[in-house]
Amino acid sequence: MARKVQIDGSAVLIDLPDDVQPVARLRYVDGEDLFVNWIWDHQLDSPRMTAIERHLVAPALEELSRALPTPLPGETGEQALKRALTGGVMLDLAREQRLAELLTSALIPGWLGAELNALEIAGRRPHLRIQLSPSTAQLPWELMSTSEGERGIDMVDASVLLPASLRNDPARVVSPWNPTAPVATVLDPAVPGFAAASELGSVLGAVGEDSRLAGMVRELGDRVRPAVSTPVDVFRRRDIGRRELAAAVEDAGRLLYLGHVTSSTHALDARMHLSDRADAPGLTAPIGPHRPYSAADIALGAPGLEPLRAPNRVALIACDSGSDMRFAEPTGLVAAFTSRGAEYVTATRWTLPTEAGLRRFAPALGDRAEGMLAETIIAVNAAHETPDPVAAMGRWQREKRRLWTRTGDPRHSPIIWGTLATAWAPAPVSF
Repeated sequence: MARKVQIDGSAVLIDLPDDVQPVARLRYVDGEDLFVNWIWDHQLDSPRMTAIERHLVAPALEELSRALPTPLPGETGEQALKRALTGGVMLDLAREQRLAELLTSALIPGWLGAELNALEIAGRRPHLRIQLSPSTAQLPWELMSTSEGERGIDMVDASVLLPASLRNDPARVVSPWNPTAPVATVLDPAVPGFAAASELGSVLGAVGEDSRLAGMVRELGDRVRPAVSTPVDVFRRRDIGRRELAAAVEDAGRLLYLGHVTSSTHALDARMHLSDRADAPGLTAPIGPHRPYSAADIALGAPGLEPLRAPNRVALIACDSGSDMRFAEPTGLVAAFTSRGAEYVTATRWTLPTEAGLRRFAPALGDRAEGMLAETIIAVNAAHETPDPVAAMGRWQREKRRLWTRTGDPRHSPIIWGTLATAWAPAPVSF
């Protein structure tokens, strides 16, 4: 009988400075098998690599796909929501824990796990910059199961690592960060030709003056762009198209977008839905009286349309807004904003259920779904106000994890907070 080899992860502590957060770049690469490689910034002469046989990976990823509200092949959006929310895995603590354990055993190499354990014992929280592959693109590292009921978010700060060719492009100019700069605020814009209750209709529904979301806008004060008379005027605007967005971000430090994103057969065709009519400039085909704003339009421009200048921080709180990594060429909305100057982009890995969808399809929630999405928007907004949005988002997600695993209350389910991931791409280093 073969003897199981115990892996000692303590080598990761060699040459680790006392006053620096350990940082690793971790990459998943699809092939006949799944290849995993990582390298620690303090041990650049010692890269690690391993391979996981595909037949060991596929069942776990299939289970994950069935648990998420993103449509499977042949499903409509409504069918996917019903599958994921009506008795779904992500709203049942015991089943979600088993899924997390399955994903962990299949997708975290023992060698890496041993190194993370060694760092945790040493009281060091690493920052993992993770580049997923198309087959693993929806993998929520924050939910991976670790010892004693903890999860990945308890052990690490995790961010999305975009391809080196994008983040290190010498032509890329990162926009400066100014915490007092204006905030381009595009919240639930009205899409021409789509009623409030339709497919591209309202995400939030009516927002009252005394709501937490109105309070968030009120706190931003005169930093809001385009300017509004009252906080509720930010929501369901009909005058926020691509030209108005370009004007709003011109001197902004951040963009906060909540709305609809749809994807197509290639990443460059990932689309934001603003208030543009069909005659707006762009190369994306109109949908009735409305022309979507694609990643290609943002990054490359179009006849009569300049590429967008992106602020330092961008939040895209919308269905599958961070789907870049599902494509062989990961050039979706996250990449587009990064190429145009963003340093941090927070987006979602899967379909983001609205509160109306949660009330309709999740019997365990019903009317208690109210406020779940609003809480998420407020948390992302607050994180993007801090010097380190990755760490700030991690703190919020850790608190949500504690509430979820302590209570099992579906109000704290990772169906929403687990979908959020932040890409970090600092300015390219000049040599």
